[in-house]
Amino acid sequence: MKNIVQFSISKGKDGYYIAEAQDFPIFTQAETLDKLISNIQEAVELHFSDENLQEHGYTSKPSLLVNFEIPNYA
Repeated sequence: MKNIVQFSISKGKDGYYIAEAQDFPIFTQAETLDKLISNIQEAVELHFSDENLQEHGYTSKPSLLVNFEIPNYA
């Protein structure tokens, strides 16, 4: 069973941080990274509120892993 739901984080042109799950249709955004983390947790809870994670091959309480893109400023 998998124990990690992975997200990619990037910064949009409008200045908002955007998070996208890699294996599920979960998306969220926020003005700050702190708020984005909170939004990710809430979005995951809402997405799986009526589903059995084990049917997707995940443990009942998976961890969240985020990858953050650092733009090239050169």
